[in-house]
Amino acid sequence: MKARKADPHTIASLTLSKKASDVLIMDLRKVTSMTDYFVICSGDSDTQVKAIADAVIEGMEKRGVKVWHSEGYMYRNWILLDFVDVVVHIFKKGVREFYDLEKLWGDAEMEYVADKPVRTKKSMGRVRRTARSR
Repeated sequence: MKARKADPHTIASLTLSKKASDVLIMDLRKVTSMTDYFVICSGDSDTQVKAIADAVIEGMEKRGVKVWHSEGYMYRNWILLDFVDVVVHIFKKGVREFYDLEKLWGDAEMEYVADKPVRTKKSMGRVRRTARSR
C-alpha cells in the first residue's frame, strides 16, 4: 500500500481551524532536500499552540497521513510536526519572532494563507471571515 503524502495547503487549513495566525507555506524544494515544505504558524498561548498541533495531527490522521516525528509538546513554545514531505512549525508569537525561520529560509518561495472572506445573505453585502471547510 502506497503511503499518502502530506499536503501543505490541507495542513494550513487545519491550523486555521484553531485560529492560528500568520500562516505561511514555504516551498523549499529548490532550496534544500531535507523536506519539500514548511508550514509555519503562530498561536497566542501555549494552550492554543497545543490545540493547533492536535488539530493538525488528528486532521491528517483522518486523511491517512501520520506524523513521523514530533517535538516540543512539553513546553509548547514551538511544536514541530514532521510529516517527512511537510514540516510544521507551530510557535508562540514571541518565539517565532526570535527564531525568524522566514529570514533563515529567505530563498524559499512563500505563500501566506488566510481564511477566505465569505459572503452570506445574512451579512447583506458585508464580508465575514469563516474557517475553511475541512
